[in-house]
Amino acid sequence: MTTGTSQGIEQRRVLRTEIPGPRSRELHARKVAAVASGVGTTLPAYVVRAGGGIVVDVDDNHLIDFGSGIAVTNVGNSAPRVVDAVRAQVEDFTHTCFMITPYEGYVAVAERLNQLTPGDFEKRTALFNSGAEAVENAVKIARHHTGRSAVVAFDHAYHGRTNLTMALTAKNMPYKQGFGPFAGEVYRVPMAYPYRWPSGSATCADEAFEAFTTTVRVQVGSDNVAAVIVEPIQGEGGFIVPAPGFLQRVADWCTAEGILLIADEIQTGFCRTGDWFASTHEGFVPDLITTAKGIAGGLPLAAVTGRAELMDSVHVGGLGGTYGGNPIACAAALAAIDTMQADDLCGTARRIESIMRPRLAALAAKYDQVGEVRGRGAMLAIEFAEPNSALASAVSAACHRTGLITLTAGTFGNVLRFLPPLVIGQDLLTEGLDILDAAFEEVL
Repeated sequence: MTTGTSQGIEQRRVLRTEIPGPRSRELHARKVAAVASGVGTTLPAYVVRAGGGIVVDVDDNHLIDFGSGIAVTNVGNSAPRVVDAVRAQVEDFTHTCFMITPYEGYVAVAERLNQLTPGDFEKRTALFNSGAEAVENAVKIARHHTGRSAVVAFDHAYHGRTNLTMALTAKNMPYKQGFGPFAGEVYRVPMAYPYRWPSGSATCADEAFEAFTTTVRVQVGSDNVAAVIVEPIQGEGGFIVPAPGFLQRVADWCTAEGILLIADEIQTGFCRTGDWFASTHEGFVPDLITTAKGIAGGLPLAAVTGRAELMDSVHVGGLGGTYGGNPIACAAALAAIDTMQADDLCGTARRIESIMRPRLAALAAKYDQVGEVRGRGAMLAIEFAEPNSALASAVSAACHRTGLITLTAGTFGNVLRFLPPLVIGQDLLTEGLDILDAAFEEVL
């Protein structure tokens, strides 16, 4: 984790213009004129190259990346193994549709996921295009297998932007406003959110579990529930780490009630939290697991992996899609997984945490406005005590102006979240944290 080059990109911050620069502003004017206004942009610095922990814009500014395209480029942008694999696959063929004439890459990705995901039972995998599509199909599989229709999701959850996944998602703005009515038979229960639990963190796990089981039994009926879906660390909700033991109790209760547990590991998966999947930290094994984002080094791919008897219960033709498991994305995924294993990116995520967490804790100690530092591995966050977005937005904007890509999150928009590429150099990581310190000093 030292300064050098990655894919020919020098691993240091360089600011040649203001951010965004003149060429980026020109492109943004074109974007406003051509792209639907509902497609937002966090930082309108238009990218031409990226690698390691650096993103280069059209004005030749080199920005430090603490976002990874929302936990996608875990292996870095343009990772060498991924580039080589994609190039070779493009030269062979780009598409046939696996449901028409299949190919080995799809099968190989399924084999790797069956082996890597939690659980020592026999598994099957189906591939799709996006996280939301994976979640939709996990719900389909659960409903088909159980013969039940209800699905239970949690407060602060985010599962996607399609009609069903918007119903599963808790936050209204910007994800749901004006887009209803939403899919039915979706029910919401409290999340064990220690920082904001009304009676305090000490009682959070017990009280949240009691509220969860009572809500399901009284309002839904346990025997009507096909699945409970949960993010082991909630992503868009603010990197909420559930109270210790809560998810294990949920898993045990679901098993006793004949309810399937779906782990949405779309943001937490593939070494991001210091293990291959965040479910492992929580000590439970899901019946079905959805993955995407970090799976393929930036190419669009998603998956549902689960117990063989569940996955195989769906009739032939019931799962699939024209582009699901595209051969180029499959080649990228195999190369990305090879990179994660060869370079021990789980260990790297833990080392990133060992550097970042003390610096974030120092900010919490210095500024009363900081309510909590939390997360695991290279998935860390600061929540501001005030439940509004003003401070998080201001600090993030200050970071952007000085060349650090940061993201916000949280039900109230009051969380700064940090998702550096797992291949970022230590010098860049430290410089990014220095920029964050300066942004806090400027704003607070």
